[in-house]
Amino acid sequence: MTVHHPQLTSSEIACFWTSYLNDSMSQCVLGYFLATIEDEDIRPIIQFAYNLSSTNIEKMTRLFQEEAIALPIGFTESDVNLNAPRLYTDPFMLSYIAHMAKVGMLAYGGFVSMSARKDVKKYFMEGLQKTSDLFDKSTDVLLSKGLFIRSPYIPYPTKTDYVDSKKYLSGYSLFSKQRPLNAVEISHLYMNGLTNQIGSKLSLSFAQTSPNKNIQKWMLRGRDISQKHLKIFADALNNNNVQAPVSADVSITDSTIPPFSDKLMMFHMALLSAAGTGNYATSAAASQRTDLVLNYERLSLEVAIYAKDGADIMIKNEWMEQPPTTSDKDKLAKKKEK
Repeated sequence: MTVHHPQLTSSEIACFWTSYLNDSMSQCVLGYFLATIEDEDIRPIIQFAYNLSSTNIEKMTRLFQEEAIALPIGFTESDVNLNAPRLYTDPFMLSYIAHMAKVGMLAYGGFVSMSARKDVKKYFMEGLQKTSDLFDKSTDVLLSKGLFIRSPYIPYPTKTDYVDSKKYLSGYSLFSKQRPLNAVEISHLYMNGLTNQIGSKLSLSFAQTSPNKNIQKWMLRGRDISQKHLKIFADALNNNNVQAPVSADVSITDSTIPPFSDKLMMFHMALLSAAGTGNYATSAAASQRTDLVLNYERLSLEVAIYAKDGADIMIKNEWMEQPPTTSDKDKLAKKKEK
């Protein structure tokens, strides 16, 4: 059997470029976690995650070199201060890793589906497996410490049935009560509530430590948006007599000394905003009550506007790294004519 080794496709380049930025950021964050963690039950989880990011960076660096592709700038030791005082509590670090592992599993699943070359698919499939292992390990420790926030319970279904009325899809009615939430809708409301809890705490910690007034203002705006969205999701659950997720002790300290560069903090919030928009789109598609769908759509727009304003700050400060792009054929043609 002939083994072909074609050059990377645009999709594969995009996947590696995105992975490199994400892993280099994670290496900085996790390195700081390792320097400040106190709970020895949690330390192995952070070390596992740190080793995973470091190994990924080494592998991707070799691949970029072999393919003669410019290595992304990403994030380095200059973007983290390992001597900064403790900013996050141990439960927050553990919850953060479990959350980012979920984001990573979704990303790797997409990378696998966009890859064609055998070695590329193997790399991303291994990444998916190891990130799944990280999620499994982190949730096991969360469970053992009573910190894992379970989704709400509902009665077991005792029979199956079909939807027999268009009213099932309606979220608003002047003449009838809204139907109860189904299990799919509850699961998405719960998940989005948890992600906004993490986002709220993280943006507050970044506002608390950034020396830049504009970034402080933008981060606090992100905190407010997360809390607003969290209340909307919690109200939707509570109005249906379903318990909204209650945060465990996932808090930050009073330190105002920045452990991370403004560039890294802005990139991190951009990453969370993108993940949140994707979650809302998935939730809207999965939900069957129109009021929920409309909520997800309008909240997605709010996140998109927030992310755009953040991108403007990054561009102004020359922090936004440009993705690999195709050449401008019109520009090349005009240059040749001259």
